[in-house]
Amino acid sequence: MTKGLAFVFPGQGSQKVGMLAEIAEQEAVVRETFQEASDALGYDMWDMVQNGEQETLNLTENTQPILLTSSVAMWRVWQARGGAAPSYMAGHSLGEFSALVCAGSLSFADGVKLVRSRGQFMQTAVPVGEGSMAAVLGLDDQVILDICAQCSDAGVVEAVNFNAPGQVVIAGKVAAVDKAIEALKEAGAKRAMPLPVSAPFHTSLMQPAAEKLSEAINAIQWQAPSVPVVHNVHAKPENSEAAIREILIKQLYSPVKWVDCVQTMVDAGVETTLECGPGKVLSGLNKRIHKPLNCLNIEDPASLEKAMEACG
Repeated sequence: MTKGLAFVFPGQGSQKVGMLAEIAEQEAVVRETFQEASDALGYDMWDMVQNGEQETLNLTENTQPILLTSSVAMWRVWQARGGAAPSYMAGHSLGEFSALVCAGSLSFADGVKLVRSRGQFMQTAVPVGEGSMAAVLGLDDQVILDICAQCSDAGVVEAVNFNAPGQVVIAGKVAAVDKAIEALKEAGAKRAMPLPVSAPFHTSLMQPAAEKLSEAINAIQWQAPSVPVVHNVHAKPENSEAAIREILIKQLYSPVKWVDCVQTMVDAGVETTLECGPGKVLSGLNKRIHKPLNCLNIEDPASLEKAMEACG
């Protein structure tokens, strides 16, 4: 393992029509990985990604298996090219499942089926139109937490993603989120804007989804990961199968503590993060969390070559 290297896996929002097309032309394992996922789910996932509508990709029951498959495909490309083994892995929300598949904690087929179910459970936990999420820029975490508490008389509203210093996402019932947005602007937020998301992920409103997810999680085979995976809920790795199952269920209705996850890896000696899958969202966040980090990504031939030269 390379002590200074951590692999990080993106969550929802990084999907786009046509992604990974260029790398798939050079690396056969990409199409093979998508075929494996298609066989597990019963539809042509590669065709959906390359030729489908963006709205179809954005449906959370599609987004989740698509992004997990994309990340696993790029991880397999990295391994096939003889890339260095990381000392840590972490993923943002859905990405945590990608990390666990790549670390060997569960099979790829079980992973894609599990996250499709996770997406379905999350979408149906709160009726469409009743929940929302909003990004808040430029305020301290505690100010946001206090304002959410003050606005909770209008319904559930909670801070759910601590993405970077001064970048937090809130979520909950529409009226409560709207009320919090106005209060946050009055408190001096640079921006407080609704996100194009159809459900209030990582709030206490996801408890019904978590109950259903627990059955799916407990129905599959788990094992200890071969690489420590830093979990969103408490920013620590877990080794036992029981603890991993429990933390993944809890993750659905708990905040994503991404700042703490990155800090845990930095404190352990990580100097480079390699974002495995489409986009550079986490690379941008990681750089804001710890400026000295070398933040790379792999999603196409150019980024792959750059990463191989830097840490392959």
